[in-house]
Amino acid sequence: MFSHPAFELVRDERIADVDSQALLYRHKKTGAEVLSLVNSDENKVFGVTFKTPPTDSTGIAHILEHSVLCGSRKYPVKKPFVELIKGSLNTFLNAMTFPDKTAYPVASQNLKDFYNLVDVYLDAVFFPLLTEDTFHQEGWHYELEDAKAPLVYKGVVFNEMKGVFSSPDAVMRDLSQRSLYPDVTYGKSSGGDPKAIPDLTFEQFKRFHEKFYHPSNTRAFFSGDDDPAQRLDILDAYFSQFERAEVDAEVGLQPRFNAPRQLHGTYAGTKDADKPRDGMISVNWMIDPPADREEALSHGLLSYLLAGNPAAPLRKALTESGLGEGMTGGGIGSGLRQPMASFGMKGIDPTNAPKVETLILDTLAEIAERGFPSEQLEAAINTFEFSLRENNTGSYPRGMTYMFTALATWLHGGDPLAPLHFETALAALKDKAQGGHFEGEIRRLFLDNTHRTTVTLEADPEQGAREAAAEADKLAQVRAGMDEAAIAATISETEKLKRLQETADDPADLAKIPTLTLGDLDREIRKVPVETGEIGGARLFYHDLPTLGIVYLDLGFDLHVLPDELLPYLPLFGRALLQTGTSKEDFVALTQRIGRSTGGINQHRGLSAMQGSAETAAWFFLSGKAVADKVEEMLAIMGDVLLDARLDNRERFRQMALEEKAGFEARLVPSGNAIVDTRLKAGLTQAGALSERMGGISYLQFLRQLVGRIDSDWAGVQQVLETIRDTLFNRQHMVVNVTTDGALWNQARGEIGAFTERLPAVEQPLQQWPGPLAARSEGLVIPAQVNYVGKGANLKALGFEVSAAASVALKYLNTTYLWDKVRVQGGAYGGSSRFDLTSGNFSFLSYRDPNLLKTVDVYDGAAKALAAGVGENDLTRSIIGVIGDMDGYQFPDAKGYGSMWRQLTGTTDAIRQQRRDEVLNASSKDFAELAEAVAAVASHGHVVVLGGEAAITAANAQRPGLLDVSKVL
Repeated sequence: MFSHPAFELVRDERIADVDSQALLYRHKKTGAEVLSLVNSDENKVFGVTFKTPPTDSTGIAHILEHSVLCGSRKYPVKKPFVELIKGSLNTFLNAMTFPDKTAYPVASQNLKDFYNLVDVYLDAVFFPLLTEDTFHQEGWHYELEDAKAPLVYKGVVFNEMKGVFSSPDAVMRDLSQRSLYPDVTYGKSSGGDPKAIPDLTFEQFKRFHEKFYHPSNTRAFFSGDDDPAQRLDILDAYFSQFERAEVDAEVGLQPRFNAPRQLHGTYAGTKDADKPRDGMISVNWMIDPPADREEALSHGLLSYLLAGNPAAPLRKALTESGLGEGMTGGGIGSGLRQPMASFGMKGIDPTNAPKVETLILDTLAEIAERGFPSEQLEAAINTFEFSLRENNTGSYPRGMTYMFTALATWLHGGDPLAPLHFETALAALKDKAQGGHFEGEIRRLFLDNTHRTTVTLEADPEQGAREAAAEADKLAQVRAGMDEAAIAATISETEKLKRLQETADDPADLAKIPTLTLGDLDREIRKVPVETGEIGGARLFYHDLPTLGIVYLDLGFDLHVLPDELLPYLPLFGRALLQTGTSKEDFVALTQRIGRSTGGINQHRGLSAMQGSAETAAWFFLSGKAVADKVEEMLAIMGDVLLDARLDNRERFRQMALEEKAGFEARLVPSGNAIVDTRLKAGLTQAGALSERMGGISYLQFLRQLVGRIDSDWAGVQQVLETIRDTLFNRQHMVVNVTTDGALWNQARGEIGAFTERLPAVEQPLQQWPGPLAARSEGLVIPAQVNYVGKGANLKALGFEVSAAASVALKYLNTTYLWDKVRVQGGAYGGSSRFDLTSGNFSFLSYRDPNLLKTVDVYDGAAKALAAGVGENDLTRSIIGVIGDMDGYQFPDAKGYGSMWRQLTGTTDAIRQQRRDEVLNASSKDFAELAEAVAAVASHGHVVVLGGEAAITAANAQRPGLLDVSKVL
């Protein structure tokens, strides 16, 4: 269909399942392979992927992934990646290192912008500058500031992986994978083990790129509505500069074990003699590569059947056993050539690990013998089918899911088109399901599979100090081996790297980075159609949008009818609605009913400051989606959930509370910056305080107390839950939000109206809630090798009224000063600032940060950086980047929900247009105004740090009284 003289067309196939024409090419000169999907998706996607199997745990592929984006032949600047973040309309821009591959995907709705992104990425991967300074900055280096200072390790990936391995869940995942694949690349830590990263040399790093980043080892991918012929022209311009090479990038097959194996490990954590539940266990299997799409889909369905929701039999058995606080693992993954399957528990007494292992194996055997109920099979298959047909990937570009789906086979020499088909495979599995197929798979994949490991993990209170001492000893030995000349050379290298990091790029080189102009931007906001009115006594929002035959429904209830003291119960109350069953059916039957008849029903809360008011928009939502002929049943289920949930189910509620607590504790390290941000803003606005009490450290403390109260005062807890239900679910303070096309709305409107009228209608007084919590600077201690450092204030409370143009200044600040000072020079994985126009909240945040006070000082210097002004090119790029953020790609359900939420918070289209105008007209004057406000944050803001005890103690020693210290974990 689309021929090109430089490419051989290998396959040309229409794939109705993804509504695309699939064209598979091979570059004649180099052998590079290209999968080109031609479809109507305006969110265009490109990706280039290389097989990059590591042979050790130095993180070589990961460091290279960072480094190629630090300047290239055509774009010789220090951070072209950041320039694209600053000044493009991208809907996705990142790079990822996997155990066996490295991928570089981009996406944009704007064609010119898309081609810019593609060109910068292609030049980056094939012609990176890869200087030794870049290797030191992104990977690791010795840092020595003067002859009397201690020798330390620095490097972005080095500190990133210290943060990763501060998470017990990450330690367990790493150990489990390595346990199954000791003889092949999957037995290495592809991200890098901090103990091994300093073994990597620059020469090894360079050779790795030369070997693997070659067109002969390339799988390139396009998807979207751009010109298919132009795609090939772009690729040939790069590929044709190389000769064909033989690249040995084979991912070898792990030989099978003859018998299961046991491993035990530890993580840096605390122990409590009264509560010895610091252990984790994971039972893992290696699975043979799936033979075809049917088997791959079967793996996913089997995993869902066993553990995909709280009612799934294996998950239910583990949860109800009382042996732990939450399940880990979720079944069979799809990211490795020989897939890995895992099931386990966290929050166990380590002495009970054998009991958990036995329970997992016995439950699998029982299911294989007894079989899955037909209702569960029907629900699981409908859930999968709905998801496949809806193909709603949220904020993730749809084309990227196609790329990674294809790579599952393509990477290892298989057919990349086969995984994109699902109709035939799904139909075959439907036919086989009732005939014992999945029960047979349990036996084959798990019970009869001797390639199994059981990994147990427990806390070691001394491990963190021991590892720090070992690192210090290693560095001391290096330092002792240095003569005066070597010390002077290390100091000189440290100074040289810092000078390089602080030196601005040549403006002429920066100008080479392709960018749009302001004239390429839409001046008008993107409006979402909305019809407002009343339905069944509730407030109605309807959005006429094409939804592929699906009705999306959000039922919202104003939380202001609830007294303040009930609010922390809401997260668990929401879970209880869907996970305790009703008077007519237990929660297993309810879960199956939801799966059989809908595309899912979920609950969440919305919290935000109100536009032009000190009030808070606070809502509880129950949301569902279904095809037209299932809307009535979806409404029946939602009615049962709202009015008839079994809130008296103490055992189930206790299990959920333990899961919620364990899940929160597991998020402390990977989501530390978000937790710090929530804590900061609790002292700034009422909405911030509510977010903290329902999702921050205060909520964790509440959960810990609640677990005890469930046993000591269940009657009191149950009364609270029933009071929330009786008070909250009331159409007098309710909104109904519907997103679907006009024809489906005409069918569903009567059903939704009749449903709403059946809900209670009682006039409830709106409650007055307290304002923000007391703002104070805090050090929140967790067992971690890195910190998450925040500082913030409310600009409105400090007397500043800034416009939306401030977001342009922040885009610039985040991609220049903070990127350079916190990440590049400081070695943190990330540093940023955030500002909410509606509330006035402003915060600085760092992620996986080896520093603490240095980072606070960087924040306090931000005003000076802003006051220095901005050049015209940087101003234009920053405006473009903010418009890109405003115009992010959304599927219809997200458009409808977002439109409703703007209505509820008072953000009119007129306000949105005003803000867009302010962004488009931003000038250096806006930078100066924000600089003044940020200077006030330096003087009056408060600091919150989540991090290791040693770092927090040292900070207080250096600046006495800076942080109120409390132990979180």
